[in-house]
Amino acid sequence: MAAEYKTIHPVKYYRDYLAHDVRPDGRAFQKFRPASVNVGSIKTADGSSLVKIGNTTVVCGIKLEIAPPKAEEPGKGFFVPNVTLPPLCSPKFRPGPPSDQAQVASHFVAEVVSNSACIDLGELCIVPEKLVWVLHCDLYCLDHDGALLDACVIALIAALRTVTFPVVEYDADKDTTVVSEKKRKSLTVHSAPVATTFAIFDDDILITDPTTEEETLSTGLLTIAVQGQKLCSVYKPGGSPLSEDQLQDCISKARKRAEQINQLVETALNPPER
Repeated sequence: MAAEYKTIHPVKYYRDYLAHDVRPDGRAFQKFRPASVNVGSIKTADGSSLVKIGNTTVVCGIKLEIAPPKAEEPGKGFFVPNVTLPPLCSPKFRPGPPSDQAQVASHFVAEVVSNSACIDLGELCIVPEKLVWVLHCDLYCLDHDGALLDACVIALIAALRTVTFPVVEYDADKDTTVVSEKKRKSLTVHSAPVATTFAIFDDDILITDPTTEEETLSTGLLTIAVQGQKLCSVYKPGGSPLSEDQLQDCISKARKRAEQINQLVETALNPPER
């Protein structure tokens, strides 16, 4: 009977739970789903990670390419993020060109990396005006069950911290390039931003880490990216407004969660000895 009621009246079904200060999956309003991080799972990539938040699963693979720099930025390399949401991850996505949500996710990831200055594009320069590194960062969603932006940012930062470069030697006289795969150096990641998503219900109820169902039924969404005490990016695609106190509360919760996530990533990168 409950399944039929949920199908016919999904919003009322959900709000009946909210009225009792609990969510259908048993979580309290401010409870996060379990998260896990694995790194180095793609052997053919120059850096990789796999992140799960509840059922949401995102894999990130990074490939390096040598290319000429932009004329207006001769001493800087490139960072190219791309989020893919295939039909495999959710029935609401179809084959074909990138969906609006995929494009929004790619833009958000690029904005977070830029605002947090977690990588220095100047350090990607091999020979000024001649050669630079391009970081192709492909984020592929295997299962979409809410908080996609959170998973993408965590997966990207974890993968960036595993990237290693081959040593490149450039002979200006002969205009030749020699790449030594045996000698590699790590990419310097200067900061570790973390994104946290909140769902808004009826202007007065805020829940953290929403599932896809909760995102669909909510009256508004908010994603906050922080790096330490710094606010890197805020994404709110319309919906219910937030008061100043509610926004500050969300920022505070995002900062606390960032500490936990960064510790999780650190453990994945440097597992304790058994």
